[in-house]
Amino acid sequence: MKEFKDKKKVLIPCRFSFLHCWEPDSVNGSEPKYSVSAIIPKSDAKTVSRIKAAIEVAKQESIAKWGGKIPPNLKMPLRDGDIDRPDDEAYAGCYFLNANSREKPQIVDKAVQPIIDQTEVYSGCYGNITVTFFGYNSNGNRGIAAGLGNIQKVKDGEPLGGRARASDEFSALDDDEDFLS
Repeated sequence: MKEFKDKKKVLIPCRFSFLHCWEPDSVNGSEPKYSVSAIIPKSDAKTVSRIKAAIEVAKQESIAKWGGKIPPNLKMPLRDGDIDRPDDEAYAGCYFLNANSREKPQIVDKAVQPIIDQTEVYSGCYGNITVTFFGYNSNGNRGIAAGLGNIQKVKDGEPLGGRARASDEFSALDDDEDFLS
């Protein structure tokens, strides 16, 4: 697994959900950002451990932002899918974190070649993302956020969000078939 000099930066193998990597998206009128909800199996102890270690480094580096001590009600980016999304089977037995960025991520395939076809990377496929954790103190809210770096698609998966592929819904038509009969 790739190691970074910045101890707040982590490569995270995950399943992509709520993926907005081609165009930024606005949530409740906020500034549009590129984003992904990264679904991480609880069984991936190595990745979870690296994420927790990076969050601890970000906490220590952010103490000055929080008036010299770590707040007791600090909002954390790593969440439990069984607790926070109990009705979504994609999150069962998993942790997740939401990572976002104002800058468009680079999107590559397994061979680290750019992916141009926007249908190739979607909510439900699997891959790696790079995330840098950092502290924030905004409007009385204090916590650790996850900054989205780049995205690497590794393999296809069942699409999330209920959208079906056209090839699953239509059959090829011959030119001589009567369309409206």
